[in-house]
Amino acid sequence: MKRLQIINLSKSYKNGTKALDDVSLTIGTGMFGLLGPNGAGKSTLMRTLAALQEPDSGQVLFDGDDIHKNPQQLRARLGYLPQDFGVYPKISAMDLLDHLAVLKGLITKNERKDQVMALLQQTNLYNFRKQAVSTFSGGMRQRFGIAQALLGNPQLIIVDEPTAGLDPQERNRFHDLLSEIGEQVVVILSTHIVEDVHDLCPEMAVMANGKIILKGKPANLTAALNGKIWLKTVSKEEVSSYQSSQQVISTRRIAGKIQVLVLADSCPKTGFEPFYPGLEEVYFSALPGKEDQPC
Repeated sequence: MKRLQIINLSKSYKNGTKALDDVSLTIGTGMFGLLGPNGAGKSTLMRTLAALQEPDSGQVLFDGDDIHKNPQQLRARLGYLPQDFGVYPKISAMDLLDHLAVLKGLITKNERKDQVMALLQQTNLYNFRKQAVSTFSGGMRQRFGIAQALLGNPQLIIVDEPTAGLDPQERNRFHDLLSEIGEQVVVILSTHIVEDVHDLCPEMAVMANGKIILKGKPANLTAALNGKIWLKTVSKEEVSSYQSSQQVISTRRIAGKIQVLVLADSCPKTGFEPFYPGLEEVYFSALPGKEDQPC
């Protein structure tokens, strides 16, 4: 079984931002979800795990090997889909994958061709193999991104915000593809979209302000909140009063009224009803500064 160990990672930038603050995680084979808001430090962690930058302190071990002592060894086993990636204009999906395969170290022409064609089939892009990637839709480009990440049969796959901007149909296709991939290797899915983690990941962590603030199995984390989430529908004018007197984890507008969700061990006030929590409530209850969320 493959294992990635992240040990006390810290990283600060020249502007004083502490992007990683003593981050430690152990991740095994399968899909692992890293959930957090924009600016939480997720992309910094992904770049560090991909050996694209070094931490100020701490270690990352993959199968016991320190990835920053021998980054080339990791890159031969790594598939990485960054949040944004560019493509060469006017180059077809087939030719671009072939070019990237050469860069990945697949020298034998027949082996390269077999893998390129297989990945185009797997990502449902075979019928578009002669089309320029620069003309692809957002969902097709993301599927191409996964295809290039799978070149060379990597043992560690990192995908950073892969479904942002995808329509529901493309998002479902992408989920199916990631689920299939994640059965045999370590896959880290970094996202701010709760549904992605809910649908795909048997293990997860929540990150905020450069720190891991919660980790575990989604089902266990959700079960731990049973009987502790309470809902009340209030007017917009009442929201600030509840935010100052209760631990409000989220607010949502429904038909001109505001639904307030409160974290409490018992019913906080008259008019509140018990609310069965999902992973979204787990996420919001973990985040700092919840009371500052807009209605």
